[in-house]
Amino acid sequence: MIRSLLALLSGSIFGFGLALSGMIDPMRVRGFLDIFGAWDPTLAFVMGGATIVMAAAWLIQRRMHTPVACDEFSLPSTGLIDRKLLGGAALFGIGWGIAGLCPGPAIASLATNLIPAGIFVLSMLAGMLAYRVAERAT
Repeated sequence: MIRSLLALLSGSIFGFGLALSGMIDPMRVRGFLDIFGAWDPTLAFVMGGATIVMAAAWLIQRRMHTPVACDEFSLPSTGLIDRKLLGGAALFGIGWGIAGLCPGPAIASLATNLIPAGIFVLSMLAGMLAYRVAERAT
């Protein structure tokens, strides 16, 4: 129960932060990514703030033996940078640049912009399903 409540609280804070910062506005995100056009650098402060918070979280996590509401941490088992990781990162960046949304902001924007965000989320889920099917086939 406490795990579900913490997940709900964390997701709510994350969604609120995305909405407050403007990350759920695709035009604003595209303006940030358009560094050769009408560049809007304001989201750099959001990303800088998020980086500081995440760095603090990693420092705290390193000193903990177990998470607060789980038996073990779910961390990547490898730090390997391979073709699969780079390809996924490239696809993520291309999709983010085209749509102006990534998974977190898309889910958060379902509350305010249902149809465009819903199309993005359904497409994202279809892509995740296609990836799982392709992984099982190999």
